[in-house]
Amino acid sequence: MGKYYIAFDCGTMGTKTALYDIDSARVAEAYRENKISYPRPGWAEMDANCFVENVRDGVRECLAKSGINPAEVRAVAASGIICGIVGIDEKWRPVTPFVPYLDNRASGEAAWVRENVEPVWTEESGNAIVDEFMPPMILRWFLNEYKGFRESAVKVVNNGPFVLGTLAGLSAKDAFLDWATMSGWLIGYDAKKRDWSHKQIEALGIPMEMLPRVVKPWDVVGYLCKAEAEKMGLPPGIPIAAGAGDTMQSALASGLLEPGLATDVAGTASIFAVAVKEADSRITAAPGMMFAMGTLQDAYFYWSMIRAGGLSLRWFRDNVANRAGDPMFYAEMDTLAGDVPAGSRGLLFYPYLQGAGPDMPGACGVFAGLFGVSDRAAMWRSILEAIAFEYAQMIKIYRECGIPLNEIIGTEGGSKSPLWTQIKADILGGAYNIPTRSEGGLMADVAVAAHAVGDIKDIKETMRRWVTFRARFEPDAKSAEIYGKVFAERQRLLAGPMKELFAGLAKVRNI
Repeated sequence: MGKYYIAFDCGTMGTKTALYDIDSARVAEAYRENKISYPRPGWAEMDANCFVENVRDGVRECLAKSGINPAEVRAVAASGIICGIVGIDEKWRPVTPFVPYLDNRASGEAAWVRENVEPVWTEESGNAIVDEFMPPMILRWFLNEYKGFRESAVKVVNNGPFVLGTLAGLSAKDAFLDWATMSGWLIGYDAKKRDWSHKQIEALGIPMEMLPRVVKPWDVVGYLCKAEAEKMGLPPGIPIAAGAGDTMQSALASGLLEPGLATDVAGTASIFAVAVKEADSRITAAPGMMFAMGTLQDAYFYWSMIRAGGLSLRWFRDNVANRAGDPMFYAEMDTLAGDVPAGSRGLLFYPYLQGAGPDMPGACGVFAGLFGVSDRAAMWRSILEAIAFEYAQMIKIYRECGIPLNEIIGTEGGSKSPLWTQIKADILGGAYNIPTRSEGGLMADVAVAAHAVGDIKDIKETMRRWVTFRARFEPDAKSAEIYGKVFAERQRLLAGPMKELFAGLAKVRNI
């Protein structure tokens, strides 16, 4: 009898579902795009039940493609968005939209906390940042601004646990959050204890009873209920593991296993993560740097996020080129942009379509340097370069703190683009290594699922065997020299003129 595992990743742009065997071979996969609504400028919402529907559809497709006996599925695990929450009632029904990190509605809450609350979290969580995209700020907004929330909501959960709890038929009293996803909250918890901090939660004015219990990623949190089993064509009773956050699982699946290694999670939100032994106050104090617990007990890393990194590419496809849903668009644009010289003929893009945080108030997406000769190829390349330039700001901080970052691992959808990967190597001055398999966190989800039911004994050693590399991109000296000059000027503009521009545009938006 075979041993198979269902893994799914509830990401921002889409939900990936896959079926794997015990040797990590992907037997079948499915993908469904997720819908994001933008009800107001700076707001972003998603339907929590949409994630569930996409997983159901994905499981049915994987079973049909594979032809395996559903009785051979041993366990289910998942990864989900670490910065985003949904409120649920006693029966696990959503009473709010799922509000992800792309949303800025809690800017007032973040400002109030920064101005009125002593940053008691800096030592315990390793984070100094307080920003509107963080779940504690969204929760404060729900409590203070969302009509009916206090009367109907019992708990809040991230989207991965929401789907898993639905599959298990849980009620709110069973609400859970794995420790890796919890660190996506950034504050409110103790990183060494890997649990909520009552001191911080009280200081933030959040009712402790609204928070889910914290579990290990491989803890079995329930079993597939009969109603959901029938909808997917599976037998009931399959163990469901808690899983972990998408950023943590992508890092684990890319081979971020030792301090000093870095990974570029090139998804909707472009994330740059660097493995460390412990928190470093110098890095913690730097703008935009966030400390996190990894999936494994002894894993820690810093990460930084470009909220609309990969989203900028989707925005250009959907809203500018009017090619929504076209799977060939990205490769087509890479081919055209490959003929554009480094620096995009003087065209700069600032990828702040969903803002840029408290250090850059009012920031928005900007193309600067457009002329009649500018075409979509130059615009596309300037977007690719912009993400790499944002990473360059982050890498500068690490290198100043003694972490050389000569080797970087690229993963997620963006790693499939040779052009973009070469641009990153040139701008960042480090070799980019591309894993043989670019499956995001799914492979790590499988390892967690198999460990949860005792089919593998050591997740870390298992990942060492499973992760191999297929390509390596070295920096090109000529392009690197050009990019160094462009980066210096881009940073000068960002430090002064662009701040003034953002402030003026904010006034225009409010007229």
